[in-house]
Amino acid sequence: MGDNADRPLRRLPLHALHAARGARMAEFAGWSMPIRYEEGVMAEHLHTRAAASLFDVSHMAQILLRSGRGVARAALALEACTPADLVGLPEGRQRYALLTDDAGGIRDDVMVSHLGDALLVVANAANREAVLAHLRDALPAVTVEEIADRALLALQGPRSEEVLSSLLPEVAAMRFMDAARLRWAGGEIWVSRSGYSGEDGFEISVPAALAERLAEALLDQGGVKPAGLGARDSLRLEAGLCLHGQDIDRTTTPVEAGLAWSIGRARRIGGERAGGFPGADRILTELEVGPRRRRVGLRPEGRQPMRAGTEVMGPDGRVGLVTSGGFSPSLAAPISMAYVDARWAEPGTRLAGEVRGRPLAAEVVALPFLPPSFKR
Repeated sequence: MGDNADRPLRRLPLHALHAARGARMAEFAGWSMPIRYEEGVMAEHLHTRAAASLFDVSHMAQILLRSGRGVARAALALEACTPADLVGLPEGRQRYALLTDDAGGIRDDVMVSHLGDALLVVANAANREAVLAHLRDALPAVTVEEIADRALLALQGPRSEEVLSSLLPEVAAMRFMDAARLRWAGGEIWVSRSGYSGEDGFEISVPAALAERLAEALLDQGGVKPAGLGARDSLRLEAGLCLHGQDIDRTTTPVEAGLAWSIGRARRIGGERAGGFPGADRILTELEVGPRRRRVGLRPEGRQPMRAGTEVMGPDGRVGLVTSGGFSPSLAAPISMAYVDARWAEPGTRLAGEVRGRPLAAEVVALPFLPPSFKR
């Protein structure tokens, strides 16, 4: 990827709406993004858990993969980049997938939806150019098309189904990780029942020309408020979800990260399409014998957060590093995620973080910090 320092910030299709509603904007991955609104991150976070919030995630890359020989061929080709089982992904379903490299590291984590005549890949904004280049290089027989004329909204919270079904009645029958192509106001809407908050909710890809109309229609309903990246980050931390570039990257493997569940049975040793993805030797070996370190949850004592970069200490010295940490609005307590040596990763283990030159006691806990509320 090139240097973005001198490039002007890209604006979301809903930039004017965010400004009109008092959003505090800041740079993220080359975009001008709403970080929070007037009520603040804490209020937005708790409102999402109690009702429904609308997030603008249009900075994410939306990529369509097509093959002249059908979607199954595109899925098989994409399996050369990921340990996910994509050949087995039915039409109308979505799957979380990791793009790995030859060392077993994680280039990016993506969502892949089977839309019938194409696969929709949603990638992280910071990795847009790298992922596009990688897919075009790795999939020469597949058409890789970045979609630049659509917005992406995330409606998250326990009232999401009630709200969205008033506009799109079909979504009430969807379950977690379903994907559908629907019609609204003369345009095609791509909806998945998914999100990155741990709550029930939907991600909605909408033509940019309809984005403001749809957003206003959702925000005009009782119980829905806008929320920014600050609340999105605290929600995903409570849900034990990774942020690429922070909790996972090319120095972490899927097994170390606790994401082995994303490795399809067909891609594992003994499976019908075992291996064949970058870093397979290391990743499949770690599945069998275990990794040298693991991602864990930490609950520090007191109210002082252990933030990213905090060294984690055991009785004999350093055993790991915090990758994400902050104060949990839902638990009213600090929480962190860290990578620690595997022998210190068991829940209940007592460790400490080096905070402001002093040790802060913490306990290893199972992830997620809050149980998810997905509609299965």
